[in-house]
Amino acid sequence: MKKGRNELLEDEEKILAPYAVGSRNSGGRAYPEPEHPYRLPFQRDKDRIIHSHAFKRLEYKTQVFVYSEGDHFRNRLTHTLEVAGISKTISKVLGLNEDLSESIALAHDLGHSPFGHAGQEALAELMKDKGGFEHNKQSLRVVQKLERRYPEFPGLNLCEETLLGIMKHGGGYETSDLLTIRRSIGPSLEAMVVDVSDEITYSAHDLEDGLESGLLSLDDVKGLLIWKRIHDSMPPMDTNSKSEIHSISRSIGRVLLNLMVSDLVDSIHESLTKHFVNSRDSLSNLYKEKTKLVQFSEGFQKEFSELKTYLFQNLYRHPEVSRMSERGKETIYLLFKHFESHPESIPESYRNREEEDGRMRIICDYIAGMTDRYAIEKCKREGIFWFPY
Repeated sequence: MKKGRNELLEDEEKILAPYAVGSRNSGGRAYPEPEHPYRLPFQRDKDRIIHSHAFKRLEYKTQVFVYSEGDHFRNRLTHTLEVAGISKTISKVLGLNEDLSESIALAHDLGHSPFGHAGQEALAELMKDKGGFEHNKQSLRVVQKLERRYPEFPGLNLCEETLLGIMKHGGGYETSDLLTIRRSIGPSLEAMVVDVSDEITYSAHDLEDGLESGLLSLDDVKGLLIWKRIHDSMPPMDTNSKSEIHSISRSIGRVLLNLMVSDLVDSIHESLTKHFVNSRDSLSNLYKEKTKLVQFSEGFQKEFSELKTYLFQNLYRHPEVSRMSERGKETIYLLFKHFESHPESIPESYRNREEEDGRMRIICDYIAGMTDRYAIEKCKREGIFWFPY
């Protein structure tokens, strides 16, 4: 049986919870388009994001370890796909719109610079008095303006709900008309789920990658409060074996993910029941009252916070990671200064926007869109002083 748009909308409405975002009630797109006969709005958003240039470039953008450190460490693309998968799982269980959650998750890091958070820090410093730089804001800029896939409009022309979801935390978007809407109705539950799924994902996979790389100590992890939960849920294995660290680290990452997702789902369900959330309006009212619905249980949150602190102090500040970060920053500083004095080295597609956006912004856009390896290769091609990774 072939299903058309109306049948698909009816099927969706049968499974969505009353507080979910339905496709039929979508706020639409900035540039009106005819609806597709069998693809619903957020499914189209998801497809547009996946086919974008910015999404493809995520494969060679740093998560924690630069691409040259090994093929099995997470990169910005694998991280994004993991966030999308977890967001979709949580949304399915809670009766939320899976396509919307997945779209937000797939787009949430499109604006991330090369070299991870070190790259963001470098661009933020360089743009400090020129409008600033923050990767969540840049993700919105990418999908609204920088992508040039369609001749009819700039950007990807995503649905309003997807754009609102990309506006993480809802702050710092003073130049966006969407800010008023988000402050008025608050984020959707789908968007809130993606925010926490992001934290869940990087905490689990950064711990796993840190153990596999040898930068983190399994003995130290065993001292964390959350270790008892992890150990009790792991399959039988010798966690004192140094030779099995790869298998152990992967088991830890897998078990930790399941523990976090399960606790979060139970906690959200309990909060929705406790606060009698039965519509999108009731969700908005709780947002205005600053009631937090998407969070771990109290006991688990304490353990999760300790884990994040541990990762910050022992992995993100590890001398080896700091070395990679500083080289990434230096690469970005050198590129930025070079393009300031040699604008002819900037692609014409960016230079065409100089009058509208200013030279500093187009340089920032260009560098933020680079992959790690392209930034390094660009330094070599332009004859900029550079040291190898």
